[in-house]
Amino acid sequence: MEITPLSAPLRASVRVPGSKSLTNRALLVAALAEGTTRLTNALFSDDSRYFARALQTLGFDVILDEDARQMTVTGRGGEIPAPHAELYIGNAGTAARFLSAFLTLGQGEYVLDGDARMRERPIGDLVAALQSLGARLSALNARENPQMPDFSSLCPPLKIHASGLPGGKTTVAGNISSQFLSALLMVAPYARQPVEIEVSTELNSKPYVEMTLAVMRDFGVTVERDGYQFFKISPARYKARTQDYTIESDASAASYFFAAPAVCGGWVRVENISRRSVQGDIAFLEVLQQMGCSVREEQNAIVVTCQPPLTGIEIDMRDIPDTAQTLAAIAPFAASPTRIRGIASARVKETDRIAATCAELSRLGVKVEEHPDGMTIYPLSSADFRPAMVRTYNDHRMAMAFSLIGLRLPGIVIENPSCVSKTFPNFFTVLETLR
Repeated sequence: MEITPLSAPLRASVRVPGSKSLTNRALLVAALAEGTTRLTNALFSDDSRYFARALQTLGFDVILDEDARQMTVTGRGGEIPAPHAELYIGNAGTAARFLSAFLTLGQGEYVLDGDARMRERPIGDLVAALQSLGARLSALNARENPQMPDFSSLCPPLKIHASGLPGGKTTVAGNISSQFLSALLMVAPYARQPVEIEVSTELNSKPYVEMTLAVMRDFGVTVERDGYQFFKISPARYKARTQDYTIESDASAASYFFAAPAVCGGWVRVENISRRSVQGDIAFLEVLQQMGCSVREEQNAIVVTCQPPLTGIEIDMRDIPDTAQTLAAIAPFAASPTRIRGIASARVKETDRIAATCAELSRLGVKVEEHPDGMTIYPLSSADFRPAMVRTYNDHRMAMAFSLIGLRLPGIVIENPSCVSKTFPNFFTVLETLR
């Protein structure tokens, strides 16, 4: 798909879909609660559908109304109805991590598998943490003794031999994926004994853990904690919502439209989102402000205005790594270099996002230096720009971020644009409304 450059500065209002992160957390917690909860403004994308269908396969009553953007979940109070199931979750990392922990609460055997990339994404630290709590899990493709696997390289498919979660003390790393900790936190109230979790490393993506704790509170469960190092969860039960549970619009998806004026000038209003969002990626607005954009909050909307050129910045993005590609796409239009640090965890996402972003920027003529934990991007001159097809590596964020460059420069073709269906199926339709 070729992106046609805009002919004038932006003057547009857009609306983005519901948050993937909130949708999947609410689906899990609602399934654990006793009673029925209706999620409104829920995200319907590949990732959320995999999660919802997995719950249906496990015997839960999950009603999907895509036209109304609603998901209705009848929870079973911690029971998993099906004693056996084989679940396929594509490359949905959130579903893989959350379901691995969720399934330990059942009674029976379950297999969790995904596509080729999912079989390369590490899950060993989560498996080790769950085993410390008394769960039994094994990797079906482990070359090592399955009783003593090399946890650092353990990936799906997993078999979960479930007989409930005993509980106790465990340790989990925080520098690979914060989803490991979130998965443990959400299922811990249903362990037979209190659960104590110690985080053994610096925790990346802290706002996502705050989001997890917020959803747990919304359904009636609070967690004792000492910063981001220690968490204690006593046995408890989630309460189904008597009123609709509304999912915020996705701040990660909004980042592309927040960033568009930084490339093209003008302004964009993103509706149904607030700077008070529980989503960490709302902090991307602060990144844009550092580069010279202005941000104004209106009632139930945020307006970003920019007048290029931008100022390059040096920034640690370990807490908002999903917006690093968005920054990388606008950085070539800054008047000075931009250094992105702290995103080593991005190498084990849908693709190695650091290597992929550097490769595709280079393909377009951008000077970029790759670092173990990020990259340095230099201003692009018109003489150096080379039109090209941008490879997406089947990563939705590569497709969406590099589309921003095409709004400014001719000849940008996005390979495999349908990969955006993972989280934002109508992204290119919404992008067109910027005209």
